[in-house]
Amino acid sequence: MANAESNVDSGNDDRADGEVDIEAVKRDWVGHKFDSTQFRVHGDRMLAWAQACGETDPRFVDLEHAEFQAHPTYTAQFGAKQIFPKGFPKLGRGGFDAGKAVEVHRPVRAGETLTGESEIHDIYTKTGRSGTMIFIVHRMTFSNDAGEPVSTVDWRIMRSAKD
Repeated sequence: MANAESNVDSGNDDRADGEVDIEAVKRDWVGHKFDSTQFRVHGDRMLAWAQACGETDPRFVDLEHAEFQAHPTYTAQFGAKQIFPKGFPKLGRGGFDAGKAVEVHRPVRAGETLTGESEIHDIYTKTGRSGTMIFIVHRMTFSNDAGEPVSTVDWRIMRSAKD
C-alpha cells in the first residue's frame, strides 16, 4: 500500500534520470484495493452485447432459452469509478487501453446486481522499437448478489516511459 511519506506516492524519486522506480511502485501499489461499484444486469443489454459480439449460441441470444446468460465477455464493458487509486504515481505519459482479459467463474444472469471490486494487479515494463512502455493492470473482480465470483477482468493500461 502507498505510504503517505513515500516519494513513490508523488511519482518522484531520487533518480538523476527522472525515471520512476517501477519495482518500488509495484511494492507499494500491487494488491491495493481502491474501488467498489455496482452494476445492474438487464436481459436486453445482455442480448445486445451478445449480438454485437456476433454470437449465435441460443444461451446468449435467446431471451426465452432456459439457460439464458450473459456472453462470457459481458463484464469487460463495465468500468470502475476510478481508473487508479488516489495518490497513485503518474507513470510515463500518454496512455491507452492495451487490452482486456476475462476469466469467467460462473454465468451472469439477467436481474442480478454485480459488484465490481478494483485493485492494481500488476505493473510491468516492455521495451520495443518505440522504447519502453509501462503496463498497469487494473483488475476488477465481479461477484453476484449471493457474493459468488462470476468473472475477473484484467484491463491493461499502457503508458510511454518517455517524458
